[in-house]
Amino acid sequence: MQSFRSEIENPIVERDIIDLEKKIQQFYNGEIDEARFRSLRLARGVYGQRQFGVQMIRIKLPYGKVTSEQLHRIANVSDEYSRGRLHITTRQDIQIHHVSLDRTPELWAELEKDAITLREACGNAVRNVTASETAGIDINEPFDVSPYAHAVFEFFLRNPICQELGRKFKISFSGTDEDTALSFMHDLGFIAKIKDGVIGFKVMVAGGLGSQARLADTMFEFIETDKIIPITEAVLRVFDRYGERSKRAKARLKFLIKDIGFDTFIKLVEEEQKALSVSSFPIDTSKFDNTIELSNIEIPSVEIQDKNAFELWKKANVIKQKQDGFSAIGIKVHLGDFYTDKARILADLIKKYAGNEIRLTLRQNILIRHVKNELLPFFFVELQKLGFATIGYNSTLDITSCPGTDTCNLGIASSTGISVALENVLKSEYPHYANNKNITIKISGCMNSCGQHTMAHIGFQGMSIKSGNLVAPALQVLLGGSVLGNGAGRIANKVLKIPSKRGPKALRSILNDYEANVSVDESFINYYDRQGERYFYNLLKPLADTTNLEQSDFIDWGSEEAYEKAVGVGECAGVVIDLIATLLLESEEKLENASESLKLNQFSDSIYYTYSSIVNTAKALLTSEGKKTNTHVGIISQFDDFFGKEIDLGVPFSTFIYQIKNNEPTVEFAQKYLNEAQLFYKKVNEFRTKTVRNEN
Repeated sequence: MQSFRSEIENPIVERDIIDLEKKIQQFYNGEIDEARFRSLRLARGVYGQRQFGVQMIRIKLPYGKVTSEQLHRIANVSDEYSRGRLHITTRQDIQIHHVSLDRTPELWAELEKDAITLREACGNAVRNVTASETAGIDINEPFDVSPYAHAVFEFFLRNPICQELGRKFKISFSGTDEDTALSFMHDLGFIAKIKDGVIGFKVMVAGGLGSQARLADTMFEFIETDKIIPITEAVLRVFDRYGERSKRAKARLKFLIKDIGFDTFIKLVEEEQKALSVSSFPIDTSKFDNTIELSNIEIPSVEIQDKNAFELWKKANVIKQKQDGFSAIGIKVHLGDFYTDKARILADLIKKYAGNEIRLTLRQNILIRHVKNELLPFFFVELQKLGFATIGYNSTLDITSCPGTDTCNLGIASSTGISVALENVLKSEYPHYANNKNITIKISGCMNSCGQHTMAHIGFQGMSIKSGNLVAPALQVLLGGSVLGNGAGRIANKVLKIPSKRGPKALRSILNDYEANVSVDESFINYYDRQGERYFYNLLKPLADTTNLEQSDFIDWGSEEAYEKAVGVGECAGVVIDLIATLLLESEEKLENASESLKLNQFSDSIYYTYSSIVNTAKALLTSEGKKTNTHVGIISQFDDFFGKEIDLGVPFSTFIYQIKNNEPTVEFAQKYLNEAQLFYKKVNEFRTKTVRNEN
């Protein structure tokens, strides 16, 4: 393993990477349990693949912003440590695959040379903060949401309140009421607003897709921008304390609100106000206010061979910016996959001829920003050379798909294979949909909806289907999902399940019926509602017949072998391990973090590390007795019942630990709380040692 210690300037980042290296060695030496190690590496962007012995690396790119220098760095890392393929996700990240575990620390160190992180790209933490890809250039936006998304990313990265949540937590920022960042399906979604001349946001809470999709509630119709951070912190504190931890399928924020009710949730959020690290957090936008200066760019002379193709490309893929004389160029990236050779050329183009910035999009595409209108012919020619001028950006032809069974442990049926097949159908039989922005098609390889199929107009979910003693790959067909705007959305209806190889026929049936029966100026959603779910069930029912399957139906898209359903352990969130010794060791580490934060005058961080240590220590004892420890609040309520007499604190355990809610984050309280937690840990450790000795 290469030495990177002397190459990293940021000591916090250096410690992160060295810690990952240390944990890898401990895992190899058998000092860390496999399940616990999984949660540790996930929080550092290292994700297990379907293929044995290699990892997927998720690179966290806030709101999808990437500079030329960063794109070069990512390309170099992919070539050195992976296979040269870059995959854009629906959360504006980049993933690279087939990476050896023991090389991940040095890979991370290389990325950090251009301020690129892996931290909390996976695991039970605040995931990548997404935003409208047109933020800052949209002619309809009240203001640029980019600096606010960036501030949230920075504030909660490595923040102790969200390092070990029950499940992942997703945040988005939409620049307009069109809600292109999909606030309705996020744990927290912010929509830009102006009220009485003051800028701020509408706030949506507890949305989510997956097998039990839920539309977000409106938390606030309007808040000023300095309240974004405090509100987010308060929500995270409540989620951390009250959220489910053992039952992974029930551990998202949407289930907590379903269980306790919206009003109770809001009350709990309000109760956290005194303990917050900040009550107001003004956000500096000056770094995002710079005027784009490209007056000195030379405009190369080019000859357009096919002027009709150029005009079609401009109509389909070019977006007028709010900045006079500039446009943005959308690149439709098939399956979200592009390769390092082309990435480097693209990086050079945006450095020399544009604003040195791309945004990765929620539909797995690339948006080049700040292109002078006079340079559009030049970019068309250059992008054609790269295969990046295909029309259909953000259109019906632009199918969103997760990696599915290609690399994901949870994939049930191929999503990329059927995506290719459906796109071929659209290109050859329905080319007029290349500029249709009103019908979306999305595909996921399983119920978890990484391809966002449950919010699509036309969605497909990978499944399996039985035919006698045989099993074939299948697709659940969903219809009627949509983004309605201003925080509203629709979840698609599950219509029926068909063999996967009949997916193209299903798409033809739907589109043909739509074209034959749609009224003038009627949207697809209104057409669907008018016809009704049962109508489409009957329309597609002949395709669901499994009595007449052919041999090819038992072979999944992109495969040559007979289908076999093989679902591994999912890693969409870290796995909790209840080994008592490990829990106590973690408590000790948290106390060390609390002490270190206190020395750095990070009082709020110190207090939360202390709180986490107390909960973890209490959990260790409850676990030793086989008690349920699926929520923090449950641990706290049980501890007095089972250990109140053995561990004398002078006050009830709940009174002791809940000091965190009743005190402001001062140096005096941080020190007092830490001292008491250290004493509590000592008493528990002594009690545990005595118990084990007596048992033996």
